[in-house]
Amino acid sequence: MNAMSRCRINWSWCQKNTLPLYGTREVKTMIINDPLNLAPAITAELETVFDPEIPVNIVELGLVYEIITKEDGSAKVIMTLTAPGCPVAGNIIDEVQRKVEGVEGVSRALVELTFDPPWDKSMMSEVARLELGFM
Repeated sequence: MNAMSRCRINWSWCQKNTLPLYGTREVKTMIINDPLNLAPAITAELETVFDPEIPVNIVELGLVYEIITKEDGSAKVIMTLTAPGCPVAGNIIDEVQRKVEGVEGVSRALVELTFDPPWDKSMMSEVARLELGFM
């Protein structure tokens, strides 16, 4: 069971193991499992990754679902895309991997793409909605 499913089933687990995405109207969460305390640095790097067609970073778009670090220095980002047929999917995933690998303390970065749950506009932060004219 992935962490997003776990949150749907066990809200108390989700509250203890997630990081709110601030600035949102609804409560949005990014699940963090981070024994190395690298999630803030990883998140800062992910905030520099943009979909070339949308002038908003992938964190504000709500595309990053989980950040997981392990004692061996590996970091995993579980994310989605705005659409399954995104023509720049490979570029975005490669950029995420490179930027996470560049974080001090990360020895290896993995990026897992998921469409469960599927992304929709409600996952965007308030900042993203304002930037894109949805508010």
